[in-house]
Amino acid sequence: MGYRVISKCPICSSKLKITKLKCNKCGTVIENEFEFSKFECLAEEHLNFMEVFLKCRGNIKDVEKELGISYPTVRAKLDEVVSALGYTEVKKSTVNSKEIIDMLEKGEISAEQAVNMMKNN
Repeated sequence: MGYRVISKCPICSSKLKITKLKCNKCGTVIENEFEFSKFECLAEEHLNFMEVFLKCRGNIKDVEKELGISYPTVRAKLDEVVSALGYTEVKKSTVNSKEIIDMLEKGEISAEQAVNMMKNN
């Protein structure tokens, strides 16, 4: 079992670069400066969430069931990942009043959460 690649310097927290790649089969070594993908910089928690999100094909209801969390929590975790990848949120939540009332009736959110969600729409 291998270790997960670290992407930040343990001394100064700067981004690290990959400088050497090696084939375990034939021993070929390639040296240069290689970049990490954006996903390598995500925390383990964010990677686990994204794995579930992708497995559920982006269906928030399925993510709720898989992780045992509420709709607003799924949205918040998704926003965290988007932010961690360096993207900024441009628009507000697309949840309409009917969806909020449906979630409230199903017990997925509290009355306080429903009020806050409506204020933010």
